[in-house]
Amino acid sequence: MTAAGALERRDHPMPIHETREHPQGSAADPVGLDRVTFDHVAIAVRHPTDPWPIFADVLGGRYLDRGVNPGFGWTQLRFANGFVLEGLNPEPSDRDDFLNRFLDRNGPGPHHLTFKVPDLDRMLDRVRAAGFDPVGEDRTDPTWYEAFLHPAQAHGIVVQLAQVGPDPHAPAPEPEGFPELTFDHPMASLGRVVHAVADLDGAVSLFRDVLGGRVMSSGAAIDGNHWVELGWNGPGRLRLLEGVHAEIAEWIGDRPGRLRHLFFSFDEPRTVPGVREVAENRWVLDADDVLGTRLVLSSNARP
Repeated sequence: MTAAGALERRDHPMPIHETREHPQGSAADPVGLDRVTFDHVAIAVRHPTDPWPIFADVLGGRYLDRGVNPGFGWTQLRFANGFVLEGLNPEPSDRDDFLNRFLDRNGPGPHHLTFKVPDLDRMLDRVRAAGFDPVGEDRTDPTWYEAFLHPAQAHGIVVQLAQVGPDPHAPAPEPEGFPELTFDHPMASLGRVVHAVADLDGAVSLFRDVLGGRVMSSGAAIDGNHWVELGWNGPGRLRLLEGVHAEIAEWIGDRPGRLRHLFFSFDEPRTVPGVREVAENRWVLDADDVLGTRLVLSSNARP
């Protein structure tokens, strides 16, 4: 199968059935699923500045916020459609070096997906009732309660569930040396995260039925792998891609899943250093060239 063929898609609806439509805060939906947001995707990097050359200087991501916690720091960039990419870098700590261990084992690359929830307690009750075992529950910061689903249960990637407190911190100042972008610098939209999974039905059950995603579209690639795209309140979109046929199955191997790529819409894909055109209106930057994270770009410029 050619790289171009892997990116071509045709409509091929699956038997996807929505399970609920409840008003916010109703007795039928005490968790508030309609207020869950797919907030950001995080990639692990060695240094906080590593994402800047491609994601800020080239693709136009604007600085949003940053911080330092025991063992790790984080910097967030927001794209034209409002979706956020977070760079997660190690920081010195005598308490927890989980990120160094991750980087030593895997190198830079996708680390987690973050979903903000209106009530962490109720969401964790829902998650446990569905048979999942949250880990790393932390309420030490009153502005940010969090817990996680291990990748073994979350189809190959860490899932962070977070509740923002009533008085969140103000954003930290833009870091020194952040790329200066002119007002007319082209700015990409981070349209969706594409995550390949060995068990599509199971992944849909987690991200739709438990975490409240709504089916936005579904289809199949010419290699026979089906996909389902989910959306939440806000711009975040997650495309779950079946990985049981052809090259993608080999790429996943015996894992429950792997983040396949980040999909960007951008006015000038041809100008991105190292990009290669693989199909009509499709360009690719391979994971080895972008912090272990494959990028697929489509032009949104008018002919």
